[in-house]
Amino acid sequence: MASGLAGTGVAPAPWRAAGTIRSVSVDHYENFPVASILCPPALRGPVQAIYHFARTADDLADEGPGCAAERLASLAAYRAALDAAAAGRVADGPWAGVFLPLARTLREQHLPLPLLHDLLDAFVQDTGNPVYADRTQLLSYCRRSANPIGRLMLHLAGVQDDVSLKQSDAVCSALQLINFWQDPSVDLPRGRHYIPEADLARHGLTRSDLRAGVDSPATQALLRELCHWAATLMQQGAPLACRVPGRLGWELRGVVQGGLRILERIGQMHYRTLNQRPALRPLDLPVMAWRALRMRPGRATPGLTLP
Repeated sequence: MASGLAGTGVAPAPWRAAGTIRSVSVDHYENFPVASILCPPALRGPVQAIYHFARTADDLADEGPGCAAERLASLAAYRAALDAAAAGRVADGPWAGVFLPLARTLREQHLPLPLLHDLLDAFVQDTGNPVYADRTQLLSYCRRSANPIGRLMLHLAGVQDDVSLKQSDAVCSALQLINFWQDPSVDLPRGRHYIPEADLARHGLTRSDLRAGVDSPATQALLRELCHWAATLMQQGAPLACRVPGRLGWELRGVVQGGLRILERIGQMHYRTLNQRPALRPLDLPVMAWRALRMRPGRATPGLTLP
């Protein structure tokens, strides 16, 4: 399951997963400030509750040993457990440790339950490894797989205005897309196809061409175009980081700069990601920190260079 930028190596932060929600190892779900000192102490419990809910659902969807039908049945039971928790009922069982803190968070923080259902809808969709006809369909997936995370974090921070919500959606969707363009070497062998068919056709490519894992001028041009799309979307949402108050605002600045830095790394590889995966390095952290410090409402992405 993809959601945001999990797996990039950026420090954990709330908006990071577009999907930022990717089940490839124990350190997925890096969208959350679970271990970050920047997470406000009062929010750590609620953030952890949301984190464990989403991570467990992701495991059910992507990492279960059963077939797709069995994973769907598990997700249906998990959804029923969510509705029960929202009603204040948590049964004993394998998920009690997830739903006990989540029920408390739902009650105390008045979390919007539809956002949690949106996440489950995306997990259900991902079990079938669908193909996306165009960018509209892919963004519709991001709306359920990544954007709820940002909206939940804004809810916890008490930020509810329409502009902030739209900018959060832009950041989360951008992170989700960045994760896709970072990871075709991981996704394609697992049968996951996130590059829209319309984009493939425009560059004279097919899914079989991508599965061959051979970088070519056509695949490089395709990835370049997709990365620029993600960068534009990030730039639309980045001003939010200058308005979110306190520590979460600084978390978000780091998230934005981490995503953009990954795009730069992809560009430095000349968009050859079909058989290698770019990652951030320790020397990237000072660059990201400097750019985060320089962010202003009118200059939210200082220093970005994307060939």
